Amino acid sequence: MAAQSSEVDETMKKLTSHPGVIGFLVTNADGIPIRSSLDHAEAVQYAGLLTLLATKARAAVRELDSQNDVTFLRLRSKKHEILVAPDKEYILMVIQNPQVKS
Repeated sequence: MAAQSSEVDETMKKLTSHPGVIGFLVTNADGIPIRSSLDHAEAVQYAGLLTLLATKARAAVRELDSQNDVTFLRLRSKKHEILVAPDKEYILMVIQNPQVKS
């Protein structure tokens, strides 16, 4: 279990080292933050809103085709780009600045 946790920590470290990445958030399926580089209040806000968005997107895709599922969402605003990778047990969210070139 410790090796798996270390591997996750290393992956998150690599993720946050990419140019433009502001932060990341991992939630459980209920939208409760498990791991985050954001401050607590910001993590809770992103978790609640983006979990709801991922749930709605999944429902819309399944309504169109019951054999299909959402694997990735990319949301871009004027200030940020938010990447959401929902899975059965966890949701990974990455917030980045779209203006920064790698």
